[in-house]
This record gives sequence, structure tokens and C-alpha cells, in this order.
Amino acid sequence: MQSEQVRIVDFKATRVAVLEHRGDPALIDHSVRVFIGWRRSVGLSPKISATYNIFYGSPTEAVPENFRLDLCATIQQDVAPNDAGVVVKVIPGGRCAVLRHIGSDEGLGEDMFYLCANWLPQSGEEERDFPVYCQRVRFFPEVPEHEAVTDIFLPLE
Repeated sequence: MQSEQVRIVDFKATRVAVLEHRGDPALIDHSVRVFIGWRRSVGLSPKISATYNIFYGSPTEAVPENFRLDLCATIQQDVAPNDAGVVVKVIPGGRCAVLRHIGSDEGLGEDMFYLCANWLPQSGEEERDFPVYCQRVRFFPEVPEHEAVTDIFLPLE
């Protein structure tokens, strides 16, 4: 992987509807199904509402019961109280390093590791106090897994 693939962007603060997954990463699929069901019920398809994930740690390093991940969809309106537990948060604006990942989620962790452990120390940049997050630009089942596109954002000072 080459550092030329990393670009710096000014990310605009973004309101998102969030389903907070807390606990064993093996249960993420259940949380995803709940979130998709909620999105459908309020008419927030990925075609009109960008999809983000906020990572509070690595699923391979965390104690399973301590793992945290936010499943997010951009919103303009408020979120009514709901059985799914979806709430409103804001992904803060600011400078970010962005690395595009193409393919299934299998290699996503490697690209995140590269951005944080290799690119960041060599870049002269400093990490901001917000977790790494990603935008699901194109994803399964809309495209085959090997054609999925995910932009990884590393917030910078």
C-alpha cells in the first residue's frame, strides 16, 4: 500500500441516526439487521442517506463484551423514539486522512491498521480525539462484495 493513496479532506459535521452495537462482534449481523429494518421503516435507504460506521476499537483485540461499533445513516430530521434504540449523534467536522478500501470487509482491518500505524506516524499529522470511522460508499448486496467501496476516515488535528 502506498501513502499516495491517502488523501486529506475537510469533513463537514454530519448528523446521523445511530444504532449502537455493544458487545460481541460475532453479533454485529443481528445489529445490522435491526438497523436495516429501522431504516426501511423510516424511508432512509442507502440511496438517499449515506451509511457510516464508527469504530471504537478492533473486533479482534477487544474483549468481546467490551466491543463498540456505531451503525449510522445521515439524517436531516429528528429521530422519534423507537424500539430499535436508534438515537441521533453527530460525526464532528474537521480534517481527516482518507483511505479508500475496495473489496469485502475481510481486508478492512488491514487498511485501518495501515492508516493508523504506518501512514500516521510518517505523515507528521496528529490524530484528533474521535475514533476512526468509515463511509460505506458502495456495498453488498447492491454490488458484489469484491466491488464494495469503503472510505476509511482518520480524524486529524
